[in-house]
Amino acid sequence: MTTAIHPTIDRGIQKGAENFAGGTLRCQCSKDPVEVRIGAQVAFNHACGCTKCWKPAGALLSVVGVVPRDKVSVTAHGEKLKVVDEKAPIQRHACSACGTHMYGRIENRGHAFYGLDFIHTELSEDAGWDGPGFAAFVSSIIESGTPPSHMAGIRQSLRDKGLEPYDCLSPTLMDILATQAAKLKGTYREA
Repeated sequence: MTTAIHPTIDRGIQKGAENFAGGTLRCQCSKDPVEVRIGAQVAFNHACGCTKCWKPAGALLSVVGVVPRDKVSVTAHGEKLKVVDEKAPIQRHACSACGTHMYGRIENRGHAFYGLDFIHTELSEDAGWDGPGFAAFVSSIIESGTPPSHMAGIRQSLRDKGLEPYDCLSPTLMDILATQAAKLKGTYREA
C-alpha cells in the first residue's frame, strides 16, 4: 500500500528544467497574497518531517529546499510577513493572514547554511523547479501524531517514490555541517 506523502511527491517527482532561473512564490491568501521572487533554481530540495517546516493541508511531510539569500526578494505585501519563532535557527517568514511560510533565513553568520534561504517551491506556479531528492527528519513525524507503527510503511513509500529516507539531513548536508563545526573548533584539515 502506498502512503500519501505530499501532493508534489505523490503526483511524481519532477526533474528541474535546464537553465531554469526561478519564479514567484505566493502565499495562500485569495486576496493580496504575499509574493516572493526567487532568482535561482532550488538546491537540496527534500521532503522534511520536522515539526517546524510548513506543510500544506493533508501533507505528511513538507517539501523544502534552499536558494542563495541574495536571490530572494519580497515583491508584494511584505507587510503581512512575520517571523514565526525568533529563537529558531531558521527564521521562518510567514504570512500573518494565512500562515504560509514564504522563506526561512539563517541570521547566524557562523552557521554552515548562512547565506541560503529555505523555500517551498510548491508555492510557485512556474514550471521548472527541481523536485526533492531525499527525505530528512522522517522519524520526526511521530512528534506530529503519526503512529510509530506506520513508520516502516512510510519509509518504504518514500523509497518507492525515489526518496531515500534519513532521520537527519542527507550525508552531503551533514558533511557540510560537520565541516563548518570543525572549522569553528579549529580541527578542520584539508586532504
